[in-house]
Amino acid sequence: MPRATPTEELELIESIIAAHPSGIRIADIEAEIARRQGDKLNRRTLQRRLQKLIDQQHVTTKGESIALVYKLISGAVVQTSGTVTANATVEAELYVPVSPQGATIRDQVRLPLMHRRPVGYQREFLEAYQPGETFYLPESLRRQLHEMGRTSADERPAGTYARDILGRLLVDLSWASSKLEGNTYSRLDTQNLIELGQVAKGKDVIETQMILNHKAAIEMLIEDAEEVGFDAFTFKNLHAVLSQDLLRNPDASGRLRRRPVDIAGTVFHPLGLPQVIEDCFTLLLDKAATIPDPFEQAFFLMVQLPYLQPFEDVNKRVSRIGANIPLIKHNLCPLSFIDVPERAYIEATLGVYELKQIELLRDVFVWAYERSCQRYLAITQTMVEPDPLKIRYREALILAVQTVVKGLRQPSQAVIAEVARDHAAEADQAAFREMLTVALHQLHEGSIARYRLRRSEYIAWQQFI
Repeated sequence: MPRATPTEELELIESIIAAHPSGIRIADIEAEIARRQGDKLNRRTLQRRLQKLIDQQHVTTKGESIALVYKLISGAVVQTSGTVTANATVEAELYVPVSPQGATIRDQVRLPLMHRRPVGYQREFLEAYQPGETFYLPESLRRQLHEMGRTSADERPAGTYARDILGRLLVDLSWASSKLEGNTYSRLDTQNLIELGQVAKGKDVIETQMILNHKAAIEMLIEDAEEVGFDAFTFKNLHAVLSQDLLRNPDASGRLRRRPVDIAGTVFHPLGLPQVIEDCFTLLLDKAATIPDPFEQAFFLMVQLPYLQPFEDVNKRVSRIGANIPLIKHNLCPLSFIDVPERAYIEATLGVYELKQIELLRDVFVWAYERSCQRYLAITQTMVEPDPLKIRYREALILAVQTVVKGLRQPSQAVIAEVARDHAAEADQAAFREMLTVALHQLHEGSIARYRLRRSEYIAWQQFI
C-alpha cells in the first residue's frame, strides 16, 4: 500500500481526534492509525503532524505529560477523503484562489487513489514545448508579473536586488520552502538558526539540515548570479547543496538518478531508464535556457523538473530554488513561497504528475509571486541605503575572512590590521578593520557559505583559536 501523503495523514489524524470530543492521547491516535492503515506512523512524524494541526488552530491540547490529550477546536474544518465538511469560507483561508480549470484539477487529484488512473512519464509533454512559441503563462499574465516584480535595481548588475534583501530572503525562502516539505521549524526558529546558528530545541536533525541546505543554496545562486544558469553544472550543484546529508545514498547527491523511484500518494510513475532521464534532463535545460521571458522560465522549471524527477529525491526543492535563478539575474522580486498552503502546492504538483495539466500550479505560482512582491515591496520601502564602502569591499572582505580562517590565524587586532593592509586602500583601512572584526565575530557554521568556506576549514579554525 502506498504511504499516505502528509495532507492525507493530517486529515486522518484530524478525523480520529474529531471522533473523541473529550480528547484522545497520542498513543491512542497512534493505535487507531495503525488499525485503519495497517501500518504504524512514526512517533516523531505523528508529533509533527499534531503540531501542524495545532498551528492551524484545528486542534488544541489539554493536560500535561502522560495526561496530555488532543481535542478538536470547536468550529474547525474536518476533511476526510478530500471532502470538506465545513463551510467553504474556512477552506478558502487555507487555499489559494483558483481558476475554474484549477478547481477541476483540484477535484480530480482529491479522488481516492483507487479512482485515479496510473500513468507514467510522457516525454512528449516536454518535447512539445517550444521556447518562444509555447507559453504556459499568457502574455497578459506575464505583463502583470513584470509590473509586480519590477524593482529599482533593474539596471544594476545581476543579483543586486537579491543582495539588498539577502537577510530577509534567506530566512523567508529557507523557511517557506522547507515548510512545504513538512518541516516544523517556525519562522523565528529559522531566523535564529540562520542568523545566530541556534538549533531549535526538540527539532529533528533532518529539519535543521534542510534549513541550512536551503540557506547555502540561496547564497550560492546570489553570490554567483552572473555565472549560474540553466545548465547541468548549476543544477547538479544546486541539488548537491540542497540534498547534503539528507539522502540515504550520499553518492546520489548532485548526480542524476540511476534507479527507479516511486512517489507516495500518487498514481504517477516516473521514468526508470538512466539514459532517458539524462536525455530529458539535457533537453529540459536546453529549452529552459532559450525561453525569452524570466517568469516563463521560472514556471517552466516548476512544471517540468519535478515531473521528470531527475534526482533520487529533493526534486521539488531544486525546482523552487532554481525558479529564482531568472528572477535573481534580472533583479526582479524573488519568489519566496511565503504563506503558500502546503495542500495547494501538493495538489497543484499532482495535477502535473497525473494529468499533465498546469493550471492549478499556475494559480499557486501567481498567488505566491504576488504575495512575495507585497512582502518585499514593503521591506524595500523602509530599507536604509546600503553602505557604499561595504559594497566596494564586499569581495575583499570575503578574501580577508578566508585569509584568517584558512590560515588558522587568531582574530587579534594585530592580525586584523595586517590583513586589512593587504585588502583595502590606506584611507579605508580603519573602516575595513571594523568590518573584518565584525565579520569574524559573527562567523558561525550557518554563515560560512557566505565567505565560500568549507565546514572542515571552519572547524579546524575554531579548534585552533
